[in-house]
Amino acid sequence: MLKKVPQTIKIAQIIGLISLALASLTLSGGLLKASQTGKINVISREDGSGTRGAFVEIFGLLESQNGKKVDTTSLKAEITNSTAVMLTSIANDKNAIGYVSLGSLKSMVKGVKINGVAPSVENIKSKKYSISRPFNVVIKQDSALVRDFLDFSKANSAVISKAGYIPLDISTKPNPKKLSGKIVIAGSSSITPLMEKLKESYTAQNPSVNIEILQSDSTTGINSVLQGIADIGMVSRELKDKELSSGIKAEVLAIDGLAVIVNPQNTISDLKKEQVKDIFSGKILKWEELK
Repeated sequence: MLKKVPQTIKIAQIIGLISLALASLTLSGGLLKASQTGKINVISREDGSGTRGAFVEIFGLLESQNGKKVDTTSLKAEITNSTAVMLTSIANDKNAIGYVSLGSLKSMVKGVKINGVAPSVENIKSKKYSISRPFNVVIKQDSALVRDFLDFSKANSAVISKAGYIPLDISTKPNPKKLSGKIVIAGSSSITPLMEKLKESYTAQNPSVNIEILQSDSTTGINSVLQGIADIGMVSRELKDKELSSGIKAEVLAIDGLAVIVNPQNTISDLKKEQVKDIFSGKILKWEELK
Protein backbone atom coordinates (compact mmCIF):
# COMPACT_ATOMS: atom_id res chain seq x y z
CA MET A 1 0.00 0.00 0.00
CA LEU A 2 1.40 3.41 -1.00
CA LYS A 3 1.98 5.93 1.73
CA LYS A 4 0.60 9.42 1.36
CA VAL A 5 3.21 12.13 0.96
CA PRO A 6 2.89 14.56 3.85
CA GLN A 7 1.27 17.88 2.93
CA THR A 8 4.21 19.81 4.40
CA ILE A 9 6.62 18.25 1.90
CA LYS A 10 4.38 19.20 -1.00
CA ILE A 11 4.22 22.79 0.20
CA ALA A 12 8.01 22.90 0.62
CA GLN A 13 8.47 21.57 -2.89
CA ILE A 14 6.11 24.19 -4.29
CA ILE A 15 7.96 26.97 -2.45
CA GLY A 16 11.25 25.63 -3.80
CA LEU A 17 9.97 25.61 -7.35
CA ILE A 18 8.67 29.17 -7.02
CA SER A 19 12.04 30.30 -5.65
CA LEU A 20 13.86 28.70 -8.56
CA ALA A 21 11.49 30.31 -11.05
CA LEU A 22 11.94 33.74 -9.51
CA ALA A 23 15.71 33.32 -9.48
CA SER A 24 15.57 32.36 -13.14
CA LEU A 25 13.56 35.47 -13.95
CA THR A 26 16.04 37.62 -12.09
CA LEU A 27 19.04 36.20 -13.93
CA SER A 28 17.36 36.47 -17.31
CA GLY A 29 16.27 40.09 -16.82
CA GLY A 30 12.63 39.15 -16.10
CA LEU A 31 10.15 40.61 -13.66
CA LEU A 32 12.56 40.90 -10.76
CA LYS A 33 16.01 42.47 -10.92
CA ALA A 34 18.56 41.89 -8.19
CA SER A 35 21.21 44.48 -7.38
CA GLN A 36 24.38 44.17 -9.44
CA THR A 37 27.25 42.63 -7.48
CA GLY A 38 30.84 41.63 -8.07
CA LYS A 39 34.06 43.28 -9.21
CA ILE A 40 33.70 46.16 -11.65
CA ASN A 41 35.77 45.58 -14.78
CA VAL A 42 36.75 49.03 -16.03
CA ILE A 43 37.46 49.31 -19.75
CA SER A 44 39.02 52.46 -21.20
CA ARG A 45 40.32 53.66 -24.55
CA GLU A 46 44.02 54.00 -25.32
CA ASP A 47 46.23 57.07 -24.82
CA GLY A 48 45.82 59.27 -27.88
CA SER A 49 42.11 58.47 -28.21
CA GLY A 50 40.01 61.61 -28.53
CA THR A 51 37.11 59.79 -26.89
CA ARG A 52 39.28 59.07 -23.86
CA GLY A 53 40.55 62.66 -23.83
CA ALA A 54 37.00 64.03 -23.82
CA PHE A 55 35.79 61.46 -21.27
CA VAL A 56 38.50 62.10 -18.67
CA GLU A 57 38.02 65.87 -19.00
CA ILE A 58 34.23 65.79 -18.73
CA PHE A 59 34.18 63.41 -15.75
CA GLY A 60 36.96 65.14 -13.84
CA LEU A 61 39.57 62.42 -14.27
CA LEU A 62 42.07 64.93 -15.62
CA GLU A 63 43.66 66.38 -12.49
CA SER A 64 46.48 68.85 -11.86
CA GLN A 65 49.54 67.25 -10.27
CA ASN A 66 52.81 69.18 -9.88
CA GLY A 67 51.67 71.73 -12.41
CA LYS A 68 50.72 69.14 -15.04
CA LYS A 69 47.39 67.69 -16.15
CA VAL A 70 47.36 63.98 -15.32
CA ASP A 71 44.86 61.34 -16.51
CA THR A 72 43.86 59.50 -13.32
CA THR A 73 42.16 56.55 -15.02
CA SER A 74 42.90 53.42 -12.98
CA LEU A 75 46.07 51.62 -14.04
CA LYS A 76 44.10 48.38 -13.64
CA ALA A 77 41.68 49.35 -16.40
CA GLU A 78 41.61 47.16 -19.50
CA ILE A 79 42.63 49.18 -22.58
CA THR A 80 40.93 48.90 -25.97
CA ASN A 81 42.18 50.56 -29.14
CA SER A 82 38.92 51.24 -31.00
CA THR A 83 35.19 51.81 -30.64
CA ALA A 84 34.42 48.38 -32.09
CA VAL A 85 36.65 46.58 -29.57
CA MET A 86 35.10 48.58 -26.72
CA LEU A 87 31.58 47.55 -27.74
CA THR A 88 32.53 43.88 -28.09
CA SER A 89 34.38 43.86 -24.76
CA ILE A 90 31.37 45.29 -22.87
CA ALA A 91 28.93 42.97 -24.67
CA ASN A 92 30.96 39.93 -23.56
CA ASP A 93 31.43 40.89 -19.89
CA LYS A 94 28.43 41.35 -17.57
CA ASN A 95 30.57 43.19 -14.99
CA ALA A 96 32.25 45.60 -17.42
CA ILE A 97 31.79 49.34 -17.82
CA GLY A 98 33.15 51.57 -20.57
CA TYR A 99 32.25 54.49 -22.85
CA VAL A 100 31.65 55.21 -26.52
CA SER A 101 30.47 57.92 -28.85
CA LEU A 102 26.70 58.35 -28.68
CA GLY A 103 26.50 57.85 -32.43
CA SER A 104 28.21 54.46 -32.01
CA LEU A 105 25.81 53.20 -29.32
CA LYS A 106 24.35 49.82 -30.28
CA SER A 107 21.83 47.38 -28.78
CA MET A 108 24.63 44.94 -27.90
CA VAL A 109 25.39 47.23 -24.91
CA LYS A 110 23.31 49.44 -22.62
CA GLY A 111 23.70 53.19 -22.29
CA VAL A 112 23.52 54.37 -18.68
CA LYS A 113 21.69 57.49 -17.54
CA ILE A 114 23.89 60.15 -15.95
CA ASN A 115 22.27 62.04 -13.08
CA GLY A 116 18.91 60.66 -14.21
CA VAL A 117 19.22 61.80 -17.84
CA ALA A 118 19.49 59.33 -20.73
CA PRO A 119 22.13 59.82 -23.44
CA SER A 120 20.26 60.99 -26.53
CA VAL A 121 20.46 63.58 -29.30
CA GLU A 122 17.28 65.22 -28.01
CA ASN A 123 18.67 65.56 -24.47
CA ILE A 124 21.93 67.06 -25.79
CA LYS A 125 20.03 69.58 -27.90
CA SER A 126 17.92 70.59 -24.87
CA LYS A 127 21.11 70.73 -22.74
CA LYS A 128 19.65 68.25 -20.25
CA TYR A 129 22.49 65.83 -21.05
CA SER A 130 25.82 67.64 -20.75
CA ILE A 131 28.16 64.75 -21.64
CA SER A 132 29.04 65.95 -25.14
CA ARG A 133 32.06 66.98 -27.21
CA PRO A 134 32.85 68.39 -30.66
CA PHE A 135 33.83 66.27 -33.63
CA ASN A 136 36.71 68.29 -35.06
CA VAL A 137 38.53 68.10 -38.36
CA VAL A 138 42.02 69.57 -38.77
CA ILE A 139 43.84 70.68 -41.89
CA LYS A 140 47.20 72.22 -42.70
CA GLN A 141 46.77 73.13 -46.37
CA ASP A 142 43.34 74.19 -47.58
CA SER A 143 43.16 72.99 -51.20
CA ALA A 144 40.07 73.58 -53.35
CA LEU A 145 39.08 69.91 -53.11
CA VAL A 146 39.56 69.65 -49.34
CA ARG A 147 37.58 72.89 -48.80
CA ASP A 148 34.75 71.71 -51.02
CA PHE A 149 34.51 68.38 -49.19
CA LEU A 150 34.55 70.01 -45.74
CA ASP A 151 31.96 72.65 -46.67
CA PHE A 152 29.75 69.93 -48.16
CA SER A 153 30.16 67.72 -45.07
CA LYS A 154 29.41 70.42 -42.49
CA ALA A 155 26.29 71.46 -44.43
CA ASN A 156 25.09 67.86 -44.84
CA SER A 157 22.78 67.97 -41.83
CA ALA A 158 20.65 65.08 -43.14
CA VAL A 159 23.56 62.62 -43.13
CA ILE A 160 24.90 63.92 -39.80
CA SER A 161 21.50 63.67 -38.09
CA LYS A 162 20.71 60.24 -39.52
CA ALA A 163 24.04 58.95 -38.22
CA GLY A 164 23.07 60.01 -34.68
CA TYR A 165 25.02 63.27 -34.35
CA ILE A 166 24.10 66.94 -34.11
CA PRO A 167 24.80 69.20 -37.11
CA LEU A 168 25.85 72.82 -36.55
CA ASP A 169 24.62 74.11 -39.90
CA ILE A 170 21.01 73.29 -40.77
CA SER A 171 20.35 76.28 -43.05
CA THR A 172 22.92 75.68 -45.81
CA LYS A 173 22.24 73.01 -48.40
CA PRO A 174 25.22 70.84 -49.44
CA ASN A 175 26.19 71.82 -52.99
CA PRO A 176 29.49 70.27 -54.07
CA LYS A 177 31.51 71.55 -57.01
CA LYS A 178 32.43 69.22 -59.83
CA LEU A 179 36.03 68.39 -58.94
CA SER A 180 38.42 65.47 -59.19
CA GLY A 181 41.40 64.23 -57.20
CA LYS A 182 42.18 62.38 -53.98
CA ILE A 183 41.68 63.16 -50.29
CA VAL A 184 43.30 61.18 -47.46
CA ILE A 185 41.55 61.41 -44.08
CA ALA A 186 43.04 59.93 -40.89
CA GLY A 187 42.27 59.78 -37.18
CA SER A 188 39.56 59.09 -34.64
CA SER A 189 37.72 55.76 -34.74
CA SER A 190 34.69 57.55 -33.26
CA ILE A 191 34.42 59.95 -36.20
CA THR A 192 35.21 57.30 -38.84
CA PRO A 193 31.62 55.91 -39.16
CA LEU A 194 30.26 59.42 -39.79
CA MET A 195 33.09 60.24 -42.18
CA GLU A 196 32.36 57.08 -44.17
CA LYS A 197 28.75 58.26 -44.63
CA LEU A 198 29.88 61.73 -45.67
CA LYS A 199 32.38 60.22 -48.09
CA GLU A 200 29.64 58.07 -49.62
CA SER A 201 27.35 61.08 -50.02
CA TYR A 202 30.07 63.28 -51.55
CA THR A 203 31.49 60.75 -54.01
CA ALA A 204 27.98 59.86 -55.20
CA GLN A 205 27.82 63.41 -56.57
CA ASN A 206 31.53 63.63 -57.37
CA PRO A 207 32.55 60.20 -58.72
CA SER A 208 35.90 61.54 -59.94
CA VAL A 209 37.03 62.09 -56.34
CA ASN A 210 38.77 59.28 -54.45
CA ILE A 211 38.59 59.53 -50.64
CA GLU A 212 40.72 57.23 -48.48
CA ILE A 213 39.95 56.97 -44.74
CA LEU A 214 42.60 55.67 -42.33
CA GLN A 215 41.14 54.81 -38.92
CA SER A 216 43.38 55.24 -35.86
CA ASP A 217 42.99 57.80 -33.06
CA SER A 218 42.81 61.58 -32.71
CA THR A 219 46.47 62.18 -31.91
CA THR A 220 47.57 60.04 -34.86
CA GLY A 221 45.16 62.00 -37.06
CA ILE A 222 46.80 65.28 -36.07
CA ASN A 223 50.30 63.90 -36.59
CA SER A 224 49.32 62.48 -39.98
CA VAL A 225 48.27 65.96 -41.14
CA LEU A 226 51.44 67.56 -39.75
CA GLN A 227 53.59 64.94 -41.49
CA GLY A 228 51.78 65.31 -44.81
CA ILE A 229 50.40 61.76 -44.72
CA ALA A 230 46.79 62.94 -44.58
CA ASP A 231 44.93 65.99 -45.89
CA ILE A 232 42.33 65.95 -43.09
CA GLY A 233 42.65 64.74 -39.51
CA MET A 234 39.69 63.53 -37.42
CA VAL A 235 39.87 64.67 -33.78
CA SER A 236 37.09 63.72 -31.35
CA ARG A 237 38.14 66.12 -28.58
CA GLU A 238 39.15 69.72 -28.03
CA LEU A 239 42.57 70.52 -29.44
CA LYS A 240 45.41 71.47 -27.12
CA ASP A 241 47.13 74.86 -27.41
CA LYS A 242 50.37 73.11 -28.36
CA GLU A 243 48.61 71.33 -31.24
CA LEU A 244 46.98 74.52 -32.53
CA SER A 245 50.31 76.37 -32.44
CA SER A 246 51.90 73.67 -34.63
CA GLY A 247 50.38 75.13 -37.81
CA ILE A 248 47.07 73.28 -38.15
CA LYS A 249 43.56 74.72 -38.32
CA ALA A 250 40.57 73.11 -36.62
CA GLU A 251 36.90 73.19 -37.61
CA VAL A 252 33.88 71.62 -35.89
CA LEU A 253 32.18 69.03 -38.08
CA ALA A 254 29.36 68.08 -35.70
CA ILE A 255 28.51 67.63 -32.01
CA ASP A 256 28.55 64.18 -30.42
CA GLY A 257 27.54 62.82 -27.03
CA LEU A 258 29.47 60.36 -24.92
CA ALA A 259 27.64 57.35 -23.50
CA VAL A 260 28.74 55.36 -20.46
CA ILE A 261 27.94 51.74 -21.30
CA VAL A 262 27.46 48.46 -19.47
CA ASN A 263 26.43 44.93 -20.42
CA PRO A 264 22.67 44.57 -21.12
CA GLN A 265 22.42 42.07 -18.22
CA ASN A 266 23.75 44.65 -15.78
CA THR A 267 20.93 45.93 -13.56
CA ILE A 268 22.55 49.35 -13.17
CA SER A 269 20.69 51.90 -15.28
CA ASP A 270 21.58 55.25 -13.70
CA LEU A 271 24.83 56.65 -12.28
CA LYS A 272 25.82 59.96 -10.77
CA LYS A 273 28.62 61.81 -12.52
CA GLU A 274 30.80 61.53 -9.40
CA GLN A 275 30.21 57.76 -9.27
CA VAL A 276 31.51 57.40 -12.83
CA LYS A 277 34.65 59.27 -11.84
CA ASP A 278 35.15 57.08 -8.76
CA ILE A 279 34.67 53.89 -10.80
CA PHE A 280 37.18 54.84 -13.49
CA SER A 281 39.74 56.14 -11.00
CA GLY A 282 39.57 52.89 -9.01
CA LYS A 283 37.99 54.37 -5.89
CA ILE A 284 34.88 52.21 -6.32
CA LEU A 285 35.85 48.61 -7.11
CA LYS A 286 32.61 46.64 -6.67
CA TRP A 287 29.09 47.18 -7.94
CA GLU A 288 27.62 46.76 -4.46
CA GLU A 289 29.59 49.83 -3.30
CA LEU A 290 27.30 52.04 -5.39
CA LYS A 291 24.66 53.69 -3.24
